[in-house]
Amino acid sequence: MEPESGTSSRNPSQLSWVNLSRNLVLAYQSFGVVYGDLSTSPLYVYKSTFIGKLQNHQNEEAIFGAFSLIFWTLTLVPLLKYVFILLSADDNGEGGTFALYSLLCRHARFSLLPNQQAADEELSAYKYGPLTQAVGSSPLKRFLEKHKRLRTALLLVVLFGACMVIGDGVLTPAISVLSSVSGLQVTENKLTDGVVLLLACVILVGLFALQHFGTHRFFRETGKEGWISLGGILLSITGTEAMFADLGHFTAFSIRLAFAFVIYPCLVVQYMGQAAFLSKNIPSISSSFYDSIPDTVFWPVFIIATLAAIVGSQAVITATFSIIKQCHALGCFPRVKVVHTSRHIYGQIYIPEINWILMILTLAITIGFRDTTLIGNAYGLACVTVMFITTCLMTLVIVFVWQKSVLIAALFLLFFGFIEGVYLTAAFMKVPQGGWVPIVLSCIFMGIMYVWHYGTCKKYNFDLHNKVSLKWLLGLGPSLGIVRVPGIGLIYSELATGVPAIFSHFVTNLPAFHNVLVFVCVKSVPVPYVSPEERFLIGRVCPRPYRMYRCIVRYGYKDIQRDDGDFENLLVQSIAEFIQMEAEEPQFSTSESSSIDGRMAVISTRTIQSSSTLMATEQEGLGVSNSFQSSKSLSLPGLLSAYDDENPQIRRRRVRFQLPPNPGMDASVREELIDLIQAKEAGVAYIMGHSYVKARRSSSFLKKLVIDMGYSFLRKNCRGPAVALNIPHISLIEVGMIYYV
Repeated sequence: MEPESGTSSRNPSQLSWVNLSRNLVLAYQSFGVVYGDLSTSPLYVYKSTFIGKLQNHQNEEAIFGAFSLIFWTLTLVPLLKYVFILLSADDNGEGGTFALYSLLCRHARFSLLPNQQAADEELSAYKYGPLTQAVGSSPLKRFLEKHKRLRTALLLVVLFGACMVIGDGVLTPAISVLSSVSGLQVTENKLTDGVVLLLACVILVGLFALQHFGTHRFFRETGKEGWISLGGILLSITGTEAMFADLGHFTAFSIRLAFAFVIYPCLVVQYMGQAAFLSKNIPSISSSFYDSIPDTVFWPVFIIATLAAIVGSQAVITATFSIIKQCHALGCFPRVKVVHTSRHIYGQIYIPEINWILMILTLAITIGFRDTTLIGNAYGLACVTVMFITTCLMTLVIVFVWQKSVLIAALFLLFFGFIEGVYLTAAFMKVPQGGWVPIVLSCIFMGIMYVWHYGTCKKYNFDLHNKVSLKWLLGLGPSLGIVRVPGIGLIYSELATGVPAIFSHFVTNLPAFHNVLVFVCVKSVPVPYVSPEERFLIGRVCPRPYRMYRCIVRYGYKDIQRDDGDFENLLVQSIAEFIQMEAEEPQFSTSESSSIDGRMAVISTRTIQSSSTLMATEQEGLGVSNSFQSSKSLSLPGLLSAYDDENPQIRRRRVRFQLPPNPGMDASVREELIDLIQAKEAGVAYIMGHSYVKARRSSSFLKKLVIDMGYSFLRKNCRGPAVALNIPHISLIEVGMIYYV
């Protein structure tokens, strides 16, 4: 018994040691990604603080007063608020404003996403966090859920914070790189401002090109000028939001370790050292960081500072890509190309169009301002706005998710809201001196988001209120009143229930339709990730003889839709599994009428792999399948071969399905499965509507401007739905339809 007890006693310690070592490695890795921005702030904080009218108060007492402000700001906001409180409000390990909003949408009915279903609440990630029974009768919860305008205002606040983060993606590279490169003017007097600016621009272009791969005594003396100078002190905590936003790549414990034991002490010592140096060298305020460094270590520190600025900027740019991806998941941003850049780290993405737009804006700001102080004014306003929005969202999380009393939430809001509110008012005083930049950028991006969201909702509501009547559909009979030809037709629609109006348009304009029809809906749900086992939701649209099914493909707001060339095979296997499940389980086959657009089932990929409903055999080689070889026309096989040669990255697997011998299988089920296999052998066609959205003639001028000009312009210049869904053009059928909204 002794060996067993000895082994069991060692296991917990071994597990704890493995967990600790893993978190130590993650903490080390977080230095560049999470803290790159925060740790480059000493390059420009003192210079930005003692600028303008505060130049008249450049003395020892004011310098130590500024350090006192920096110390308490670092202690209260990054350490207390973010490290000890906010990191506990994660959404399945994800952080940021969208994570808080997602938690709120799941614990209260705040979501404005269309086509949400009760089945989404059965996702394993959906139930993350405490139960909501305690707040079920909360008057505040009922009040917010009742008024749609308040829920819309909440979404606008979240989107405004997202736009400010996009502004960070423009301003962070500009101020970080320009501040680090300006150190060359300290040691090399021959370098002019123009040369330093040119060098900074070269580094910035390279950075974007590589994307693909005792406080009261201080205020008593300085008065109003001291309050305005808080905009400079604010720069000491820029990048703090990254600790929470980048939580998904690390763990809360690793980030706490890194900040509490390394970053926080180092920053305090750095600012303290600069304050001590400046107290005896007042004229060096404009270049305090580099002047306080001994000459013997200047070049190593300069190189490290420049690399830190590049790494920190790169992390913020990547975070901007993630924010835009999440805005698109909310239906608030046009479709853009999302490239998954890492095989090992899920979520590392690159958006080419946004990358080059950010580069142009960053270069324009760097060349236009040429001064880190002006850029810092804009940067500080963007950062403190995001922090204040996070505080407001966290207040709601404390009530609705953590289920704490309103008093505790109010104390949190008053304490941190007051601190950040003071900084926010000081930052707004700098609007004429550069602070207007993030406001203008946010207004532009908010305008784009509003127009896209408004047009998308109007289009969805048109589909919702003009669905095809099932009575009319059933009246056509199993043949739908037209010729049913071999093959599978995948009809894409944003509707999760019912038959879209565009289907009747298809029936009217096309002389024939496929034997098997599948209505496919690709939608986002308010969770960060949906596991592959829960991604497919399969159901039946009409009675069995019609051979019409529904497939809902669900993605989280941080999921990446990657085309692995196996969607068609997984879909066929999922439908086959559903047919078998429907025959075996009573709740799916109580009556024929109940199966008409009725209950849907989650078909797990694990179930498919272990199931014997269909036997799949992969054909040798990459040639054309046997079904196409038997075709009288050789044009289609030739086109498919040419398409595969031109697009090797999305080449489909050639899989052939067979029905295993099962004497006990119901005859109608066997017949339906055989029809499904034969349809797959004949080929799969992707059917989409090429829609044109226009405002009604009776609409107001503003609505016509938004729909006919703004929304139409965005639709024409963004990625098409077929491209975004990785649909092969060789198999695509489009039918035009005009939506009058």
